[in-house]
Amino acid sequence: MSARRDFSIVYTFIKGLAISGSLLALTAVSIGQTPSETPPPPGEPPGLTLPDVKEKTLPNGLKVVVVQRRNVPLVTASLLVRSGASSEQPAKAGVASMTADMLPKGTAFATSTQIAQQIDFLGASLGTGAGWNGSSATVTVMTDKLGKALSIMSECVVRPTFPAKEVALYKKQAMDGFKVSMKQPGSLLSYVSAVYSFMEHPASGTESTVRRIRRSDLVKYHKTNYVPGNAVLVFTGDIKPETAFGYARLFFGGWSGEMPPARKSGDAVETLSERPPTINRMLVINLPDSGQAAVGFANALTTGRLGSKRDFFSATVLNSVLGGGYSARLNQEIRLKRGLSYGARSGFSWRPGNSTFLASAQTKNESAAQVAELVKIEIEKLINESIANTEMVPRKAVVTGSFGRSLQTNSGLANQLRNLYAFGLDASELNSFMSSVQEISANDIKGFAGNYLSGGDMIIVGDASKFMDDLKKRFPDQEVEVIDAAKLKLNRASLK
Repeated sequence: MSARRDFSIVYTFIKGLAISGSLLALTAVSIGQTPSETPPPPGEPPGLTLPDVKEKTLPNGLKVVVVQRRNVPLVTASLLVRSGASSEQPAKAGVASMTADMLPKGTAFATSTQIAQQIDFLGASLGTGAGWNGSSATVTVMTDKLGKALSIMSECVVRPTFPAKEVALYKKQAMDGFKVSMKQPGSLLSYVSAVYSFMEHPASGTESTVRRIRRSDLVKYHKTNYVPGNAVLVFTGDIKPETAFGYARLFFGGWSGEMPPARKSGDAVETLSERPPTINRMLVINLPDSGQAAVGFANALTTGRLGSKRDFFSATVLNSVLGGGYSARLNQEIRLKRGLSYGARSGFSWRPGNSTFLASAQTKNESAAQVAELVKIEIEKLINESIANTEMVPRKAVVTGSFGRSLQTNSGLANQLRNLYAFGLDASELNSFMSSVQEISANDIKGFAGNYLSGGDMIIVGDASKFMDDLKKRFPDQEVEVIDAAKLKLNRASLK
């Protein structure tokens, strides 16, 4: 018994020495390897040179673009139609989106189920959709199966049948989705900002406009806008230009149709000789018993994608500083420092002659006024203060890094090219993107912010009873308009 006790004492003593030694060793290592308080600055962005972009226009007017890359045996073929929500009548808002979504839902030769099965059998992916500036259909597949995949995609794009049962199902699902969206602060903020601040209709439509859409509307929209002269077919990946042009002639050479009327570029936004206050209007959409609130600063800008190139890149870098990522200012102030939201962000949406801007965050109803104040403060900092180089360098690195990564896949490269061709811009802009970002200065951003960000609308969607008192204290001189969510009229600019 005594021997066991002595052994235990010795073991404990030795174990203590071992632990103490480990701690001393760790201490020595930590002293010798004190981490730097500030991480090293980002390095210079690598140069970017894309493979040659080959173009050819078919006799029917379809432009075909090819970028050959041989790193993997995959090809993406993406068809852009230069008509989207901007080409639809507001009373039938959502018809562009529905037309695009319905393309793979049936052709003269296959049902939606058969199309999905055929695509799956090829190991391919087929996606369609529409935005404000255009519509698209994209297929990605192994090189040796491209012909079969293109035959399916071309049938969907050129000869869709819009089966009545599929249209009815789509509309039912859309109606159900709208009922949910109208109770979600974030979704409501998107709808309201489009109508109230941007003077547009929601690209996805609304419950009332989608209810009006008939199969005949889809057929008419397709016949008017889905024509070869209004389209661009982009190939990226493991395919020779001659082969791509041959596929284009084979599957799209018989496509015909007259060019649609020139689309409206967007309502003119009044240009003011004097800088307006940061917040022009403050609107509260009262959504009683909502679990949280959505806060947004929305503005319609007079500069567009076809305007000043320096404006576009100034906006791109500005957005990276303000709300384009986890380390951007809005997320730093609202989430990281105060824990008021899971995320705060901002973004520009470009049209040919104008653009829209939205900075937003979701938070507790009780902190909605505080978040609105923080957003206003950060907007005003951009207008009144220059950005330090220690912040500009890493935020530019975020922009160039994200852009570089987007070009690593065939589908990402096709998307970038599609965005340029949607505005009639030259593909060479991809090669100059990095240098254009680096040329932007702090004065460029301050000037852009002063010219375009002032005079926006602060919109809060949530339970007004929980934040109105605080809102009036933080914005004592600001008139606040309150509209009940149940009474919203999304087909009217006044919302009433």
